Amino acid sequence: MSPLHRLGAGPKLIGLAACSLALLAVRSPAAAGAAVAGVLVLYAVAGLGPRALWSQVRPLRWFVPCVVAVQWATLGPLAAAVLTTRLVALVALAGLVTLTTPTSHLLAALERALGPLRRVGVDAERAALVLALAVRSVPVLADLAGTVRDARRARGREHDVRAFAVPLVVGSLRRADALGEALRARGLDD
Repeated sequence: MSPLHRLGAGPKLIGLAACSLALLAVRSPAAAGAAVAGVLVLYAVAGLGPRALWSQVRPLRWFVPCVVAVQWATLGPLAAAVLTTRLVALVALAGLVTLTTPTSHLLAALERALGPLRRVGVDAERAALVLALAVRSVPVLADLAGTVRDARRARGREHDVRAFAVPLVVGSLRRADALGEALRARGLDD
């Protein structure tokens, strides 16, 4: 077990927040390259190889070209490269936290962090559950998008936006309904 696996969920979440703020300050290609190198080192320290890293950033493979195109057109190629690199590095870091920390530990850390907000009426357990569900929904929706994309390709409609968007939205809503029913069945509907 690596040192990152042994580190508690709280320090990992604080480190992720600090790295996120540091990445916002990155403006040069050299600093963006250093951030990528740092991410690679952290994955190596965790004993996770390139396949684990790719599994975390793979869902971005359709989103990143759009971001690059928009940023290139509005800010230029250098800014587009730096912004995109920061985005991918941040997603990889968040993925590293989820790969090295059990979800139950993340939930417990979030509940502890939100605990002081109980004084102002915040339900820490429910807020932690909502955050955990939001984090968990990202890979679920990415998998759904991949399935829809493959189905669109199989039907020969690779360039039809509606053939992608409509099934993705319908599938997402169905999954949200199923999740809502499961939460209601467990008494979390009030």
